[in-house]
Amino acid sequence: MSEARLLRTRPTFSKSVMVTVAVSSLGCTSIHFIEPAVKINGDYYRNTVLRQMLLPDIRYISGDTFVLQQDSAPAHRARATVEFLTRETPEFIPPELWPPNSPNLNPVDYSVWGILQERVYRTRVADLDELKRRLQTEWANMDHSITVAAIRQWRRRLTACVRADGGHFEHRF
Repeated sequence: MSEARLLRTRPTFSKSVMVTVAVSSLGCTSIHFIEPAVKINGDYYRNTVLRQMLLPDIRYISGDTFVLQQDSAPAHRARATVEFLTRETPEFIPPELWPPNSPNLNPVDYSVWGILQERVYRTRVADLDELKRRLQTEWANMDHSITVAAIRQWRRRLTACVRADGGHFEHRF
């Protein structure tokens, strides 16, 4: 066996993109792509992700009747971000009432992304442009009942988290 064949490796991870979305029982925002190599600090999060991407979509879906909940990512927790959202959203759940930073309490993380990934990666993705196209197409074609079903699980998941005192709780529901 040749040395070159023995040393040949395959990349573990494919190229990736960072996206942001918001979901609710009323509808979902568009899928928004974050520019490559951007550091998501508080300023970028407030002025680009929230002001230009998510809040206009959220308002289009629900008018001024929505409650915004975030996780504890540093850009979300930044004092200026909390002040901005307190001013700019009709009802903002303050950081002291946020659930722990757990993917098991975020409907997108515990349900929606898995379904989206399964659809996007049915066949090999050639490059980043194709990945973006597939993400947009599959996101646009995703039946809203999937999101609604994920949101319906949230209260049960939150209750399990409280019963586990914020610890591991996936096995409790």
